[in-house]
Amino acid sequence: MMKFITAALLFIGCAQAQNNTTSTNMSTTETTNPASIHCFSVKALDGSTINFADFKGKKILIVNTASECGYTPQYKALQALYEKYKTKLVIVGFPANNFGGQEPGSNTEIKTFCEKNYGVTFPMAEKISVKGNDTAPIYKWLTNKSENGVLDAEIKWNFNKFLLDENGHIIAKFESGTEPLSEEITGKL
Repeated sequence: MMKFITAALLFIGCAQAQNNTTSTNMSTTETTNPASIHCFSVKALDGSTINFADFKGKKILIVNTASECGYTPQYKALQALYEKYKTKLVIVGFPANNFGGQEPGSNTEIKTFCEKNYGVTFPMAEKISVKGNDTAPIYKWLTNKSENGVLDAEIKWNFNKFLLDENGHIIAKFESGTEPLSEEITGKL
């Protein structure tokens, strides 16, 4: 019953955020900007659903990943970070083929690769686009201040990282070279 009430309240909060209006060039338009990342659900590599509302009360690290990138070994450090802090942090990987064709595999191939080579147990979303005309809605939200209320960000390569607080709001963005176990990230946990 309590889970149902919590879900209902979250739905109402997300619905209220979507009904806010903004003024643009002297005309009023409806926004559809979620109040937080908790309003998003995405498909996982295995076909299930990753519901970000389930992560309320934990910090979230979102990473755009690729299997054939120079940064691919970061999967090992991401898994170590997840294991060390999983009581207060969840990591969600988003495979994307936007940079140099470095994620050519299917969702099944990506899942197998991550598990076999790096022992990945943190949630992995299905393959998406993180930039361009076909950017996934969650990445539109992450990269546009007009939608997330915090910052504009450019995804320049694989393994960019967004850290969000327990309420689903962006705390920081880190470039590809920022190691998952670095003080830059762990200091914010």
